[in-house]
Amino acid sequence: MINQEKFEFILEKYGHYASWAIWADVGEKPKSNIGDLSVFDINHNPGLLEQLNPDVIFVGLNVSRGLMEDPLANFHDARPEAMDFKIRYALRGSPFWGAYMTDIIKDFDQKESRKVWSYLRTNKQFEIENARLFHEEINDLGTHNPTIIAFGDVVYRILMRNFRNDYRILKVPHYSIFCSKETYREKLSRILQYE
Repeated sequence: MINQEKFEFILEKYGHYASWAIWADVGEKPKSNIGDLSVFDINHNPGLLEQLNPDVIFVGLNVSRGLMEDPLANFHDARPEAMDFKIRYALRGSPFWGAYMTDIIKDFDQKESRKVWSYLRTNKQFEIENARLFHEEINDLGTHNPTIIAFGDVVYRILMRNFRNDYRILKVPHYSIFCSKETYREKLSRILQYE
């Protein structure tokens, strides 16, 4: 569990590219309320801190649309083309609800993962620096032996290259893959062994 002081520290330091696997309830449509960040307001959601689980960290590649204006908005994208709602559907009611969520590459705005991968191959120091920042982020969370879950192959390769001897690292498909939210939940539940 995270106390309020730690929550606010993480919010201030990492809130523009990190978040938590907590979303507002779905409304009439699968994507409704996905961008409702009031779930992170302790006054609105007094049980928030009890839900947070820093011992599980989901990791994306990079923020593909620039730094978030609103803290904790990453992985809570309400744009029509966004697929973040699949994560909500896949994790609701699972032991992974409340996990910490972040990106391995900070401050690199690029939609296409192959271009990020290409950049990293020719700029190895950039990857090393981002790995250092991710390690610092884990330390700041106060977790000592987290399970790290990579969204997709590129993230998994980066994590394995830099942290294979330090943490348990699992890989799940990226939530933007072409499949229904139900199929995505099935894939995650099979890999992460819940349900």
